[in-house]
Amino acid sequence: MKFCSHCGQPVTVLVPEGDHRPRHVCTGCGAIHYQNPKIVAGCVPEHEGRILLCRRAIEPRLGFWTIPAGFMENGETTQDAARRESFEEAQAEVEVGSLLAVVHVLHADQVHVMFRARLPKPEFGPSPESLEVMLCDEADIPWAEIAFRSVDFALRRYLEDRRAGLERHHFTAIDLRPRDAR
Repeated sequence: MKFCSHCGQPVTVLVPEGDHRPRHVCTGCGAIHYQNPKIVAGCVPEHEGRILLCRRAIEPRLGFWTIPAGFMENGETTQDAARRESFEEAQAEVEVGSLLAVVHVLHADQVHVMFRARLPKPEFGPSPESLEVMLCDEADIPWAEIAFRSVDFALRRYLEDRRAGLERHHFTAIDLRPRDAR
């Protein structure tokens, strides 16, 4: 960051009074610009025992396989983001279930939040973000071609839970948007 988004003046990196970390601070208006992790939300959609996977049509990891996931938007819940990403990447309408995994991706300043999901109907297809989309049996998951370690982790947890009979598709969350915005 070079310039303040509030007043346009140059910023400098320093530890503001009362803080303990270096931050971008405006030399003009004194605004502190915090840089916080971004949230990626996704899900492991299942239909009749098979898992929905997408081959990426975009970087990073173009051509590798993933589950539907992407950056959360302001104004949506993590479940909403996982549902939206499923539609954007796989043209799939999913029912988002319980929390599956939270993965801290420190090197990318991200937190990945993954859910279990149900794909009620086997209706899906490629999109501008996916070269191809498939329902895959556990034995046919292309493990060597999985795009991200967080996806590998989520898939393995999902399958371990399924083998242990711990599948849970119900999820309860609280929505703290202002009452008049609901």
